[in-house]
Amino acid sequence: MSSDFEGYEQDFAVLTAEITNKIARVPRLPPDEKKQMVANVEKQLEEAKELLEQMDLEVREIPPQSRGMYSNRMRSYKQEMGKLETDFKRSRIAYSDEVRNELLGDDGNSSENQLIKLREERAHLLDNTERLERSSRRLEAGYQIAVETEQIGQEMLENLSHDREKIQRARERLRETDANLGKSSRILTGMLRRIIQNRILLVILAIIVVITILMAIIFSVKRH
Repeated sequence: MSSDFEGYEQDFAVLTAEITNKIARVPRLPPDEKKQMVANVEKQLEEAKELLEQMDLEVREIPPQSRGMYSNRMRSYKQEMGKLETDFKRSRIAYSDEVRNELLGDDGNSSENQLIKLREERAHLLDNTERLERSSRRLEAGYQIAVETEQIGQEMLENLSHDREKIQRARERLRETDANLGKSSRILTGMLRRIIQNRILLVILAIIVVITILMAIIFSVKRH
């Protein structure tokens, strides 16, 4: 399982490096190439998201006692993914020479003011977007921690349930052992009683035999 996660990690590292390189090139490209590059980056970002989902599924399958390290790595990768998306948005809206020329035209001052205003609005929009993304990442991290805590709690409850069943079975075996010991004790007591009774009978018989022999001897002596 960890080998699958590490394989996804390597693919994610290679893919994000390619995306970073392409994002840096987007603002400097001509319009046609820029459009193609943007589509390519969008496709690779989707692939990176799919890799993250696969990695997240692998982490969920890891036992809780070993999951902490992988969860921290996942949070780092998700933050990296969020930064890539932000950088991509910035590169897309970065003005090119062509856009600047269209805005400036013949009336340089008014167009430049419009350009400055547009840039300020875009910067403000980016700041708001980054805040939303940070809040979303924090919520996602909190949700992930809550899910992991719930899973750990469920596993602890299951372990406690198994332990309780073991204790109950042990108690039942103890009760059966006590019952068997009680039966054995009663049987031994009965055997001892019979042995004592038999010994008493043997003593009585021996006394009777001795008395009979003595009487026979006495009668025999008297006749002579």
